[in-house]
Amino acid sequence: MFGWLFIGTFITSIPARLLFVHGLGASWEDMHFIPGAGSQTSLHLGAILEFGVIATNVATAVVLYPIARRVSQRLAIGYVGARVMESAFILVGLMSLVSVVAVMKDIGAASGAQVTALAAQGNSLVSTYNSAFLFGPGLVVAFGNGLILGYLMYRSGLVPRRMAMLGLIGGPLLAISFVFTLFGAYENGSGPSFLLALPEIAWEASLSIYCAWKGFRPSAFAETMAA
Repeated sequence: MFGWLFIGTFITSIPARLLFVHGLGASWEDMHFIPGAGSQTSLHLGAILEFGVIATNVATAVVLYPIARRVSQRLAIGYVGARVMESAFILVGLMSLVSVVAVMKDIGAASGAQVTALAAQGNSLVSTYNSAFLFGPGLVVAFGNGLILGYLMYRSGLVPRRMAMLGLIGGPLLAISFVFTLFGAYENGSGPSFLLALPEIAWEASLSIYCAWKGFRPSAFAETMAA
């Protein structure tokens, strides 16, 4: 169940991002509001999928908690907290883009200075989404899915330890990428950003597929549950 729920985060988050990009008429690297462009339907569909990200995010931590607490009570609570915090940032971004739909409707009937004001409002809402995306999936994930979950899996041996090392490597790299993006070294979603995020992506993808296909390693699972 943990593996399938983790796969669910991929199934919902990637299409949601693509729908948001299409809904704004922008690009993956440069998300901004373009008056008269985009699709309200795409934004609504993206919002539904983005809510699915929140649900699967929290569910992964909830189903893992009874097992993870036998490895470390504090880290198990920390992982649940990280998933909830990540989801909170996602929710802020979600509500911002839903609000863009109202701006799209108003700008269609506006003229002159009103168009300029509404365009600025739309860009402010999209900027809020970008910031929430940067701090949530960009920073909180580095500590939650990267360091905390990586250490829990490495210490318990529930999955191969070489696989868990990807999380322990990917987490710090993702945090470094957050700092570079925050200070304008490059855009979130650009080439350097993707390269630094690649170990974390590989960790989460391999973990979800492994757990959905095989489950936790039986010997390590028995030792953990007996702890």
